[in-house]
Amino acid sequence: MRTILLLFISNTFMTFAWYGHLKHRNAPIVLAILFSWLIALGEYCFQVPANRLGYGEFTGYQLKIIQEAITLTVFVFFAWGYLREPLRWNYGVSFLLLAAAVGFAFWGK
Repeated sequence: MRTILLLFISNTFMTFAWYGHLKHRNAPIVLAILFSWLIALGEYCFQVPANRLGYGEFTGYQLKIIQEAITLTVFVFFAWGYLREPLRWNYGVSFLLLAAAVGFAFWGK
């Protein structure tokens, strides 16, 4: 469970690093890049321990699949809450299909 919590925290940092600047498109790109790097440092401070703790309990493949599913979960809330973008039905269906892919990754564990 520590791995999952750390992955949620790291993905929250990374989502803001990658997409947070979209609300500030008038800012110079160099500042956006530098600020994103600063935020990404926080992401690494949680991602690396998450993978270290989780490896063994999960395979490398499973860690990556969990991380991607968490990334999408975090991004849905980010896009809806921060960017104020609507959640359309086809995005919801896409998310459910990706959740099914995660389930297949753990099938037979």
